[in-house]
Amino acid sequence: MPARNGQQYIERLKERPPTLYMRGERVKDATIHPGLSGGVKTVARLYDIQQISPSSSSEAGDGPVMTYPSPSSGEPVGLSFITPQTPADLEARRGMMRRWAQVSCGMMGRTPDFLNVSLMAMAAAGDYFGEDRPEFKENIRNYYELVREQDLVLTHTLVNLQRNRAPESAPAGDGLRSLSDNTDIALSVVKETDAGIVVHGARLLATLPIADEIAVYPARSHRLPTGAPGRTSFAFALPCDAPGLKFLCRESFDLGRSRFDHPLGSRFEEMDALAFFDNVFVPWERVFLLGDPDRCNNMSRRTHQYLHSGHQVVTKNVVKLEFVLGLANLMQRVLGSGQQPQMLQMTAEIIEALETTKALLRAAEADAAPDEWGVLCPAEMPLTVARHLFIRMYPRMGEILQLMGSSSLMALPTEADLSGPLADELARYLDTDTATAEGRVRLFRLAWDACCSAFGSRQILYERFFQGDVYRNVVLLNSLYDKEPATAFVREFLEGD
Repeated sequence: MPARNGQQYIERLKERPPTLYMRGERVKDATIHPGLSGGVKTVARLYDIQQISPSSSSEAGDGPVMTYPSPSSGEPVGLSFITPQTPADLEARRGMMRRWAQVSCGMMGRTPDFLNVSLMAMAAAGDYFGEDRPEFKENIRNYYELVREQDLVLTHTLVNLQRNRAPESAPAGDGLRSLSDNTDIALSVVKETDAGIVVHGARLLATLPIADEIAVYPARSHRLPTGAPGRTSFAFALPCDAPGLKFLCRESFDLGRSRFDHPLGSRFEEMDALAFFDNVFVPWERVFLLGDPDRCNNMSRRTHQYLHSGHQVVTKNVVKLEFVLGLANLMQRVLGSGQQPQMLQMTAEIIEALETTKALLRAAEADAAPDEWGVLCPAEMPLTVARHLFIRMYPRMGEILQLMGSSSLMALPTEADLSGPLADELARYLDTDTATAEGRVRLFRLAWDACCSAFGSRQILYERFFQGDVYRNVVLLNSLYDKEPATAFVREFLEGD
């Protein structure tokens, strides 16, 4: 099957719906559910873009290439599945990911390309999985090919729920043991059979549960403790409609309002969910790792999955910062406040954040190198720094939008008010030198949805934590960065004449 279109994605979601619950009720059809359908339509739009975009650089013109010929069938498949071999491959993939990010203004962090690039890296490093059991190498490669050829949408869940977040007392040599997960209520293997394994327990956080499949594998930053039982150490994947698998969705931030009133929330609610596994059967062909905590803990780094997902994440972050800059600039134009010193200072902050992120993304591509699996990988440190910085950058972007909007974000009229009993008053008093009352309200409802609404607040919370909390990232950065050349430089200076 070649790259899917949006209708095919929606039809499969109707035919094989995941078991979703929201606000105490079963979701019968996510494609028409008022709290989920906006996100479904946006994901469908991503797939439609594949159909109307060029399939080769010679056809591309000014637009990005979105597909490439499948190594198996020759049919066009999504470019996020490509195994990059050259700098041109990385650049083309970034162009494709950027186009998808622009659809949601960077507000959907778990579009399908995130897991597509991750799965590609894992499959290319099939030998790593084969060192656990020989058949696991073929399992991960076959699964990657299945997802690529059927153009499936994946969600994933990485982290075990915990009763107690108190750290272990003894630090490990890499500084990460003190950040380990407790395993007393972890998702666990409860049975092995000739046909597969049975798992029971819960995981978080499954973002984009409006998906075809769920991947379950170890998080980079939440490590299984040394000596953890093998029953909690695994990587596998399943259809989202697997018997016994249930998702509990949080309250939706798509409130069923118009695109005028909620321009972001009405379109880009990707949803976050807890995943409950009630004695769920996993066939052996869907198991990729089993029973080895150290191999699970090291999977992301050894397969370089984190580098490719980081490439997608930082590409998305650039688009998100571009959106914030454009929104801030329009707000100032409408209010006529662009030359005020405080506005210039805050705009400079946005520009600095954007250009820093762009530079780190470019450095990651410029310093890309092939790994032991023959895959060209973006450089680790620029991506790591970019992701770490964004944890602080994006909450500040929300604050800047609030400061720029000030009272214009308060007592904000709705679309209905513009044609209601006070429409004449709104037209008279809310217009500015550069915008009609309707234009002003439309713009500031967008700003409000970006930084003040429940949707906007979730964006800030998401960016604070989905890349790992600040402390964990500080530990990782210190453990990964080679400080010895700089140390030797200073030592040489001290010891010199």
